Amino acid sequence: MPSKPSTTLETFPNPAPRRDYRIHMEVPEFTCLCPKTGQPDFATLVLDYVPDRRCVELKSLKLYVWSFRGKGAFHEAVTNQILDDLVRALAPRYMRLTARFYVRGGIFTTVVAEHTKRGWKKSSLPDFIEDARSASTR
Repeated sequence: MPSKPSTTLETFPNPAPRRDYRIHMEVPEFTCLCPKTGQPDFATLVLDYVPDRRCVELKSLKLYVWSFRGKGAFHEAVTNQILDDLVRALAPRYMRLTARFYVRGGIFTTVVAEHTKRGWKKSSLPDFIEDARSASTR
């Protein structure tokens, strides 16, 4: 049976919960609809996170991202919704979602949303945080 879009994010136990490490994902085929015109908006989602007790299962993430294909959403709203849903499912130590939307009307839009778990010190962030910031401007 073929896969279908889903709003469920499945998780699995972090195999190294005592260590801070980076998980980096790029989703180059994100689409949603412009809430004003109904035309498709295309983006690359860049997800970086430091897991705590759970990691996101990749197939469920793919099906979750697919669920936005027919939904109208402003870039800012959809980026924050995805981050909120991932934070709710994973409770990560740190997470950043960068949504790089392709040109529309001569304008490229990039929305960056972050979450830091209460009590987790930013000084303990791995070096990738600065690397990701410079990469999001490419």
